[in-house]
Amino acid sequence: MPAPKSGSILRRPSRGTTALGAALGLSLVLAGCGGSNVAGGGGGPAASAEECAAFAQYGDLSGTKVSLYTSIVSPEDQPHIDSYRAFEECTGTQIVYEGSKEFEAQLPVKVQAGSPPDIAYVPQPGMINTLVTQNPGAVKPAPQTVVANVDQYYSETFKSAGSVDGTLYGAPLGSNVKSFVWYSPQAFAAKGYQVPTTWAEMVALSDRIVADGGKPWCAGISSGVATGWPLTDWLEDVMLRENGPEVYDQWISHAIPFNDPRVVAALDRVGSILKNPDYVNGGLGDVSSIATTTFQDGGLPILDETCYMHRQANFYAANFPEGTDISESGKAYAFELPPIDPAAPQTILVGAEFVVAFSDRPEVQAFQAYLSSPEWNNAKAKAGSELGQSGWISANKELDPNNLSNPIDKLSAEILQDETNTFRFDGSDLMPAAVGSASFWRGMTDWITGQSTAESLTFIEQSWPASQ
Repeated sequence: MPAPKSGSILRRPSRGTTALGAALGLSLVLAGCGGSNVAGGGGGPAASAEECAAFAQYGDLSGTKVSLYTSIVSPEDQPHIDSYRAFEECTGTQIVYEGSKEFEAQLPVKVQAGSPPDIAYVPQPGMINTLVTQNPGAVKPAPQTVVANVDQYYSETFKSAGSVDGTLYGAPLGSNVKSFVWYSPQAFAAKGYQVPTTWAEMVALSDRIVADGGKPWCAGISSGVATGWPLTDWLEDVMLRENGPEVYDQWISHAIPFNDPRVVAALDRVGSILKNPDYVNGGLGDVSSIATTTFQDGGLPILDETCYMHRQANFYAANFPEGTDISESGKAYAFELPPIDPAAPQTILVGAEFVVAFSDRPEVQAFQAYLSSPEWNNAKAKAGSELGQSGWISANKELDPNNLSNPIDKLSAEILQDETNTFRFDGSDLMPAAVGSASFWRGMTDWITGQSTAESLTFIEQSWPASQ
């Protein structure tokens, strides 16, 4: 695994935000240290003059407000709110935070009605594309200070995902590594099981678990209106391992049809695990129970050894009960979903949400720049750790993994920071919304409940918008 690249939390970047005051025409006057904190509701010691010196670059924003709309709700919202406090106190602006479980449905309504928030955290690049193309002028291109930060601190995979026709609209916020299989190191040790390093070894391990009287796999895809999304990740990961990143790119851009024979073969490979009644659904039911088990509950049976493996992203750590030992020798940890061809380069599936602005006022651009800086990323990581929350990481190259709360978060950050790794962004998030967050989810749900591979993929293929 790659070694981490540690960055000093308070280090002032040589590019990007350091130029912000000049770029926005703002005076570099310290504002109101120790002032009120709308987003955080107050609390905690006021920032000192020394701490506020790091925020001088953002200028005096006293008396301004920035409205923020996001799908991140309680309790995951608190580390975000806490991470803005120093910015608020030292610049004088107020971040008005609104989290909503109806975010994806309501943000387009707000934009079309001409009453968007100043900033939104958009979880899918496809949604950015839709907002930009369907609402000309509503989404503001990222200011140059943000572009400079993204160029310096993020890989091209993430910059490209936040761009439309070569223009950056959304800087990455939180990120995730999706190519993981969760397991219990303690259970593996007790049974004498070894972590597989190839797909063939993983299948052999599954067969051994069955022979020992166990169920190797558990899964859950129920997620309200988003039911089915965990299966899209399964297919994307296998597409990368069977066909490589170039064919994957062709598939997600519709250069090859959704029901291409290579996609059929990949989904059948997924089915060789998830549709195998001997393999699933440990502790939860039969194959059909995958569709009715919530994604949050899908991996919990590894803790009581009613299943042994669960493919899910790093953020699944947040779903284990408080106090669960998540470590290489603990009750839960994860290994990288192994390659099918050991000689082929491994490509890692990743995802992220993005900071999108609907206003270009100075305080909005200043907040955008702060959110794309190493300083905010480390502040957010520390805020989550202080609250004992797991599952949040960032692809910012100067995020210090030691600020994260558990070993799987640290491992994920190190993977994202390793410049030798090849990444590909979550395919469903890049596809048109009519596919990526509609027919793809539904098609996978129908597939796991009995529909054939050919029928499911043809259904999705027929839903692809003719103009895209």
